Amino acid sequence: MTEPYRVMTVCTGNICRSPMAEVVLRDRLDAAGLGDQVVVDSSGISDEEHGRPVDRRARDVLAAHGYPVGEGHRARQVRATDLPARDLVLAMTAQHARALRRLAGSGDVADRVVMYRAFDPAAPVVASGQPEHVLDVDDPWYGGPENFETCLAEVEAAADGVVAHVRAALAARDGAPTA
Repeated sequence: MTEPYRVMTVCTGNICRSPMAEVVLRDRLDAAGLGDQVVVDSSGISDEEHGRPVDRRARDVLAAHGYPVGEGHRARQVRATDLPARDLVLAMTAQHARALRRLAGSGDVADRVVMYRAFDPAAPVVASGQPEHVLDVDDPWYGGPENFETCLAEVEAAADGVVAHVRAALAARDGAPTA
């Protein structure tokens, strides 16, 4: 059997944005028939929330939109050793992307770090050398329910683009035509 394609979503503390994206991506990949070929996980740049579950407000908005939210998630900090084992690392903000690229070092591994919202067809296009921060997924932590709704909407808007990217990467890796 071929190795699974591995995707990691990354935010600050791994209790709001990145686990929300992890849940949405798993759901979309399953719906696309790719769930058995792709592993999605999440982590945070910081260790400040280490061991904590998904924020209650993030769980509530996910559940309200019909996403399965288990109790097993525990926040963890990304390590340099995590990055080579991932085919795609999705940063929630430009600050996260910079930190991940520094952690990865130069070369192929750093090139796997992509802004999550770069896959949103309605998001601004960022040309080489332009600031990536226009693609930031806003942190809902300090806000109310409406901020978590906005975060989920941003995550959902890019999810199908991520699925399409993964489908194409799997096809290229396996030598199959893209569908």
